[in-house]
Amino acid sequence: MTALRLALKRYLRMRRGFGFRYDMEERCLGEFVDFMEAAHETTVTRKLVMAWITQAQRTSWPRRLSAVRGFARHLTSLEPSNETPPAGIFRSPRRPHPYIYTDEEIDRLLEATLSWGLAGGVNRWTYHCLFGLLAATGMRVGEAMGLRRADVDLAAGILTLRETKGGKERLVPLHPSTTRALADYAARRDDDPACRKSRWFFVLRHGKRLRHQYVHRVFVTVLRRIGLRDPEPHTRGPRIHDLRHRFAVNTILRWYRTGEDVERMLPTLTTYLGHSKTRDTYWYLSACPELMEAAALRLEARWGAAS
Repeated sequence: MTALRLALKRYLRMRRGFGFRYDMEERCLGEFVDFMEAAHETTVTRKLVMAWITQAQRTSWPRRLSAVRGFARHLTSLEPSNETPPAGIFRSPRRPHPYIYTDEEIDRLLEATLSWGLAGGVNRWTYHCLFGLLAATGMRVGEAMGLRRADVDLAAGILTLRETKGGKERLVPLHPSTTRALADYAARRDDDPACRKSRWFFVLRHGKRLRHQYVHRVFVTVLRRIGLRDPEPHTRGPRIHDLRHRFAVNTILRWYRTGEDVERMLPTLTTYLGHSKTRDTYWYLSACPELMEAAALRLEARWGAAS
């Protein structure tokens, strides 16, 4: 094992010791070390970093730069001859504007899901309950897919999320109606002996675990059936992640409408959603015109009271 690869191993161990999962970064930096070794280089320079970054698709350049900058700073602290590339060389891609589903659209989505697939199979009920859970809780799709049976406490109405983006476990309390829907699904699921043996909460036929490509494919197919996405392939439209946006936006709007102190409540939503920084939750304020209007009205009311 080369010195550079040993340094990467130590760096990854250190980052994970701080609580980061670093799975994507590990793959990315592994490719960078492969590139360095193929070039017979042992010292990181800005020129080498740029050569490695720009050999990939342009959309990945900001992500690759971010990963290699952290590693390069670590190497520089050990050996000053290594160079750290500057930040901000590449413009980060703009975040997609969220689509805020209406209650009526969610009802149509869930109803249409129950007509997908085999009538007597568990698949349609799995997708129906999965999509409903995402809409009701704002969970990430990967978090819901990663739920094990032991993570779902239907008696207490609490989910334990282990496969999270930040690598930190968190608890998600459920509304009683959501708990009842999960209990109904679990009973239907366990009518199948193969599903009953699976350790996963959400399963497909024969107890198989859900896969991202299947979930997204079914979601887009159902949206096309109810007219929320263009029937033509490779077209853009509402996404499954927008269910999370809907939950966050509607929660903040409800706080505004009931007179809650949104500034004080926002860290609670940050924790519930599993955001690592409150600024990630603040993004919803600027992403939704209705929230901007609600915030402006609240500010005008404060100015009026002050005058």
